[in-house]
Amino acid sequence: MISTDVFNLRRARVATSAIFAAHGAVTGTFAARVPWVADHVGVGPGGLGVALLMPGVGALLAMPVSGRLVHRFDLRHLVRVLMLGWVGALLLPALPTSLWLLCLTLVVYGATAGLADVAMNAHAVLVEERYGRSVMSGFHGWWSVGGLGGSAVAAFAANQGLGAPAHFAITVVVLAAVVLSAAAGIVPHRPEPTLEEPPAFALPSKAVLPIGLIGLCAVFAEGASLDWAAVYVRDLLGHPAATAAATVAIFSVCLAVTRFAGDWVVGKLGPVTTVRIGGALATLGALTVVLLEPIALVIAGFGLLGVGVAVVVPLVFAAAGRSSEHPGRAIAGVAGIAYGSGLVAPGIVGGIAHVSSLTVSFTVIIGLMVMMTLGATVLGR
Repeated sequence: MISTDVFNLRRARVATSAIFAAHGAVTGTFAARVPWVADHVGVGPGGLGVALLMPGVGALLAMPVSGRLVHRFDLRHLVRVLMLGWVGALLLPALPTSLWLLCLTLVVYGATAGLADVAMNAHAVLVEERYGRSVMSGFHGWWSVGGLGGSAVAAFAANQGLGAPAHFAITVVVLAAVVLSAAAGIVPHRPEPTLEEPPAFALPSKAVLPIGLIGLCAVFAEGASLDWAAVYVRDLLGHPAATAAATVAIFSVCLAVTRFAGDWVVGKLGPVTTVRIGGALATLGALTVVLLEPIALVIAGFGLLGVGVAVVVPLVFAAAGRSSEHPGRAIAGVAGIAYGSGLVAPGIVGGIAHVSSLTVSFTVIIGLMVMMTLGATVLGR
């Protein structure tokens, strides 16, 4: 017979998985309806590019505050409130009719994303500690599944002629129900009353900075691949748009599948060896993309790159949460470094490609993957 404690822990794991999936579904839903938003506001590629920087700006501004929130409020209540805020924020991008209003709403949208992200990862670290083994990678796998599911439903809605306002409203109702149902299984938790409260606006500490830099390498490669793989295959190698889209899809599927297998791998090999092997695979994948031209090998290279970076971010969050008396602050610091990398990666890749070539841009990813492999030891401290 299963004890109450074991039952509650399993329930918390299921609840956390659902929260991660809901968070990813919001991201995937919005990403797939960006063309509708652009047409609705009437902006071209330049204005849209500026607007799409704003969610990252909002997240980076909000994340340093989240450490104080995680310390001050019960984790179950905080995750529920912040996730409902993030789900509700999906309504915002469909409202503006001008570029400056779109930018403003996307800053708020990104801020709610960042706050909810830190809170749910802080709870995931708590669940992992109580399990006594790695479960973090699976949670991030569910985030990927949520993102794929959200984008697939959005594509279907668009094909059926359903406008973004109605689509977003239906999605918000469904995801809010998922969050409220899942929140009942989240572990109640507050820090010890004697523990000193972190600053209201906390920048990354020296202890988490090396961990964040490992995350930076992985998120840069992930963001650059998601945004530029299709362009690389279509424009540089001259293949059809369908092949380019399939390349991105295969990269995304490799990310999700590897994250689900990641906890088992980490349990067998430990975080340091897992990241070293992942870094070696990612380096091989990036080298394949840069040096070879047969499309099957290039797609396989992107797939290897996805496999290699998939478990790094979950391990980075887990290591950050264990590195400090204030897990929320540590996770916020690492998230700011890693997601900041994801924010600038597409622009850096595009800038290098403009000055030189897209091939040279992906050579930068090779260097980052080597650095990630060599720096993996910080995750074992």
